[in-house]
Amino acid sequence: MVPVVETERLILRGMTREDFPALAAIWQEPEVVRFIGGKPRPVAESWAVFLRIAGSWAIEGFGQWGIFRRADGAFLGQTGFFTAMRGLGPDFDDAPEAGWVLTSSVHGQGLGREAVGAAHRWFDEQPFGGRSRAMIEVGHAASCAIAERLGYVPFRETEDLGDRVTLFARDVVR
Repeated sequence: MVPVVETERLILRGMTREDFPALAAIWQEPEVVRFIGGKPRPVAESWAVFLRIAGSWAIEGFGQWGIFRRADGAFLGQTGFFTAMRGLGPDFDDAPEAGWVLTSSVHGQGLGREAVGAAHRWFDEQPFGGRSRAMIEVGHAASCAIAERLGYVPFRETEDLGDRVTLFARDVVR
């Protein structure tokens, strides 16, 4: 049900139950959550998100992949699309939201750009693809750079769960 997307260094694939401990551990890393709420995510919350990821593929036909290093199969993070129903307004909530998270041990190696770019190429080829949104905490320069490189344009600042965030829009013309 979940397509496999491959790049030179990575494999994006659906996550399995065996991948959950690595996913939960990433969300405990202070450097990872620094610009995503600022606090490590409790394991129970990670489990709920893990299940929502699986459900998204079944309900929406899109979702998030696990990011795995091709060389050794290591779980590095997640990327893809989801419907969050955040209540931020139709200019944001009426399109799939893109997101990405990588373990801090690979930050700065271009793997985020590679994984997120591959996910977007897949998404853009789908009948529902092309139009997406992203939400990035103010000050998260690395994620902003990835978003802007993919054609996202900032359109509004707001607050989400107590954090100042910038909302981005991407409307690919096909």
